[in-house]
Amino acid sequence: MGAPKRIEIVGVPMDLGANRRGVDMGPSAVRYARLEEQLRGMGFEIVDRGNLSVPDRAARSQEAERARYVAIVREVCDELASTVADIVESGGFPLVLGGDHSIAMGTLAGIARARGAAPGLVWVDAHADINSPDTSPSGNVHGMPLHFALDTGSVIPDATVLLGLRDVDPPEKETIRALGVRTYTMSEIDRHGIDAVAREAIEVAAGDGRTIHLSFDMDAIDPREAPGVGTPVKGGLTYREAHQLLEQIAASGRLGSLEITEINPILDVHNQTATLAVELILSALGKTIL
Repeated sequence: MGAPKRIEIVGVPMDLGANRRGVDMGPSAVRYARLEEQLRGMGFEIVDRGNLSVPDRAARSQEAERARYVAIVREVCDELASTVADIVESGGFPLVLGGDHSIAMGTLAGIARARGAAPGLVWVDAHADINSPDTSPSGNVHGMPLHFALDTGSVIPDATVLLGLRDVDPPEKETIRALGVRTYTMSEIDRHGIDAVAREAIEVAAGDGRTIHLSFDMDAIDPREAPGVGTPVKGGLTYREAHQLLEQIAASGRLGSLEITEINPILDVHNQTATLAVELILSALGKTIL
């Protein structure tokens, strides 16, 4: 594919999928960390479409206890899917800023709609996010987007990679085994190294000429580097491991879309996590040391 010429930014200030408030401010924090300025410095044309409108949870009911606010989440994701599809169809590169990880349902649906096929998926996250409403222990929809995306065919198991896992619910383990989704836990990354893992992940996701959608939850990174996330888990990717992974994805030339999620400025320190998110975005889009 090569590097994109026009990047179109969409913010989705969604926190309805989570039980902790704050990730709705993530898009603003990332923009504040000089995202557009630094992308322009790399030579990209930038179009910022602003933020989608997300209803306030105080004005709407939770609906089903097994999947709280799922109807509203779907409404927002339907709008996001239309926006992302429009970006792809017009030759742009979608850069989606979350919000909680439930937004991935909309991003993936839009990409699949525009391209007429499911993309390859590299899902970088401490969590699998593949619970269904029936298996979820919390009822929080940000733990279910991969389930819904697989259910609708927006992604396919054979082209899906889960990377950075270290907090997976028992029913999710069963689902992953049954589907045969490729996974790389932090233990496997420790054993094999991020270089080998990244190469294998790219081969799986980009097989048969597919473009890669990179869905990056900032809680994949160790909380010492990224303290401002919705659901931190110790023992995550280091600063350099995260950058090396994204540098290799950039070098593959197969990246077609990118989303960054779960930045919570309330829990952050001097916007450290949002600043790191911008650095990672730049690496994914081709910034190198030399």
